[in-house]
This record gives sequence, C-alpha cells and structure tokens, in this order.
Amino acid sequence: MVFDFGSKQRIAILGGGPGGYEAALAGAQLGAEVTVIERVGIGGSAVITDVVPSKTLIATADAALAVAAAGDLGVQFYAKGAAGTPLKPEIAINLLAINKRLLALAGQQSEDMRTALLEAGVKIIAGHGRLEGRNAVVVSTGPDGTDFDRIEADTIVVSTGATPRELPAAKPDGDRILTWKQLYNLKSVPEHLIVVGSGVTGAEFASAYMNLGAKVTLVSSREQVLPGEDADAAKVLEKVFQRGGMTLLAKSRADKVENTGEGVVVTLADGRTVEGSHCLMAVGAIPNTTDIGLEEAGVQMTDSGHIQVNKVSRTSVSNIYAVGDCTTLIPLASVSSMQGRTAVFHAMGDIAIPLDERKIASNIFTSPEIATVGWIEKQVEERVVDCYTHTIPIVSNARAKMMGVKDGFVKLFARSSSGIVIGGVIVAPKASELILAVSLAVERRLTVDQMGRAFAAYPSLAGSITDVARAMHHVVED
Repeated sequence: MVFDFGSKQRIAILGGGPGGYEAALAGAQLGAEVTVIERVGIGGSAVITDVVPSKTLIATADAALAVAAAGDLGVQFYAKGAAGTPLKPEIAINLLAINKRLLALAGQQSEDMRTALLEAGVKIIAGHGRLEGRNAVVVSTGPDGTDFDRIEADTIVVSTGATPRELPAAKPDGDRILTWKQLYNLKSVPEHLIVVGSGVTGAEFASAYMNLGAKVTLVSSREQVLPGEDADAAKVLEKVFQRGGMTLLAKSRADKVENTGEGVVVTLADGRTVEGSHCLMAVGAIPNTTDIGLEEAGVQMTDSGHIQVNKVSRTSVSNIYAVGDCTTLIPLASVSSMQGRTAVFHAMGDIAIPLDERKIASNIFTSPEIATVGWIEKQVEERVVDCYTHTIPIVSNARAKMMGVKDGFVKLFARSSSGIVIGGVIVAPKASELILAVSLAVERRLTVDQMGRAFAAYPSLAGSITDVARAMHHVVED
C-alpha cells in the first residue's frame, strides 16, 4: 500500500515518543500530511515504561516520606490498642497496587496523546518502521512481519529512542536482575535492592526505593553519585542517602551479577561481593538505530550508534531529521520535544530557533530534587568562564522552615562583566518547578539586578532565588 498525500508537505515520523509526538503536532499545525509509525504506543517508552511510570513511583515514594516525617511537624499518627492505649502504626507500602496504578496512568497518558494526534489529523500506523532511502519509510505491520506499508515522504523525522544498556556478565532476567523497565513487575518492595550505576536513573530509583522502605546499596564506579553534575548538589544528596540508611560504594565497578535463586550476588572489580534480594542495572542506554536503514540512506552516526544532528536536528541528509535519545543531544524528554518542533519548523520553512544546549533546564527527581540550567560549576571551572557565584542554603528560607525542609540550596552564576545570569542550581523540594525562573533569566539574558527586582511571594521557596540575585547586586546592566 502506498500513501500519497498529493501536493501537501508529507512528513513521516519514525517513533511516537515525546519528540515524534511534538513533531507530529507541529507538522499538523502547519498544514502538513503527517504519518507517525510507532510499534509500542504513542508516547513511546518515555511515557509507557520510563519517564511517566518512574516519576509516578517517585511521587508515591515522596508521599510515603512526607507521612513518615510528619511527626517533625507535630502531626502524629496512632491507633488505639485493646486497652485503649495508643499504638504507633507502621506505614504500609502496597507495591503491587502502586505499580498497577502507575502503569494504568502511563497507559492513559499514552491514549490521551494518541487522541490528540488523531484530532489534529495525524495518521498513526502501528508497526516497525525502516527507512527506504531518503524519501520513504517501509512499515512492517503484520504479527509475523510479512505485511508491509510504504509511506512516501518529503521529510522524515527519526525519533526511535533508546533501550537500557545490558552488560554481558549481568544480563537482566526480569526476576531478580532488572532494568528500569522491569521494576514494575515487582509485587513487593525489595528487601535489599542493589543499584548498579549512580547516574540520574540509578540515583532516582535508589532514592525512591529507600523512601519506600527498602534497604538500598548504591554501587558507583565514580567518586561521587551523579558524576558530571554540580558537586555541591551531589554532596547534599549523598548526605541524605547516608542519613536514610543507604550504603554508598564509591569507586566500585560491578564486574558480574548473578541470580542465586534466593537473591543476587554482585561481584565488584576488586573481588568484593555484595549480596541482596534484587539488583537494578542502571548503566546507561543504547540508541535504537540498528537496522532501520539509516546507513543506507547516508545518515552519519557516531561510533556509539547515535545520530549526528545540528542545532535544528537536521542530519547529514538534508530532508532527514532526528530527535530525542537516538541523537547526540542530552537525553531528556523536554529536549526531545523541543527538537521535534524545531525540526519540523525548519523543514517547513517556519521560524526555527537553533537549540542552545547551555539553555537546557534539567531535573533529577531524587528527594530532594536537583535542577540545573545553563552553566554549572564544573563547566565554569573547565572552560574558565569569567563569572561570579553565590549560594544560599534552603534552610535559611522561611517557607522551608515551615515545611521542615533541611537539605538543599539555591546557587546562581552571573558574568562578572555584566551581571547577566548564565546558570543556576537548585536543590530543594519541587526544584523542577522552581528552576523555570532561572531558566527564563538565562534565556532572556537577565541580570541579577533585574531578577532581584522581581517580586516573589512571601513566604515561598522561590524567594530564595530572588534573595540570591539580590545578594549578587551588580551595578552593570545589559
């Protein structure tokens, strides 16, 4: 079957994750005939098995932590015993119910996104797509891989995402050795979860399961958790982890993981072993770019299999674009979404603002959260940017005191010559929401004086941002 959309711009999108979804909506908005090819479901793994379910799990863990810490605020829970004496109840975690809810929520989000595409006039084809040259995509739609559709296109957007990386000596089995996609099969909180990998994924799940009551050991091959992130933020998180009872094994590379039937044994490079009930392998991801016709179409890729793109997500082939985790950019759903819209805007001749990686806001959903935008301290030190910085601990904030928040800070970076804000780090509850103010300052090149003149409600955690800006008062303005 051949789909021919006549004289309209024809866009074929390979993958319906956040980037493909936004690309499709942008194309439909601009009047193109858009086809999305997706084999898992609209939203892709980000919505169905990754971002949405994992952040739902984390939100549940945060709720459990809030209940456990309520006594510090004077809120006490008790039940009456047989003699009328108060009993201290325990917090019960029904992981089976939690996982059922989060998977249902992910499925509903996927269905909502599918409905939005259909209402916008986007054609959706369920199946596995493969490029056929630079102007067509062939889709295997049958259950046995024998039925095919062929979609001709003027523009192709590749948004195929990535898959959890597996180590040969630590193969996930879905039982006790798990990837982050397999965690939702657990029926109860692991007695002792060993997390291999201390990047964003490892830190987030280690934090969540610790707050759900599991004993957690975090195995890191690096000197600190969250290598590459702000060192001060990593120190705060390590302190919180250790206070919560987590065991941190720094500079400890895992060589092998075995399922013993009753648990797992993780063998480290120095010969030490760690025993637990389950092991989460969080050792990165590999792009889904194998055998989908990219090389034959002339698309340039890196040795790791990532697609090389420019600042408008164009590949080495002029009418083929790529977005999301399959590209060389930072693997964030928000970045993928922005790439998708930018790619289609550029392909259709609309205004396309080249993506500036230094303006990307990111968040790590640990407890507390860690949000960053723009330049961070490590980058400042490495690239010798002429700037000055100031930090205020979150505990000095009145709203934080009211909430019982003890851990975190707000840090801003500004150019020495002009006072223009070039970056910031926030470690606090809901830092993902607070970072927008700093992100806007970086995007609009505001000075610390301009930020300091903005009104923040009192009391509010956001007030710490204006407090830092005012402390950095600079007489030069842009």
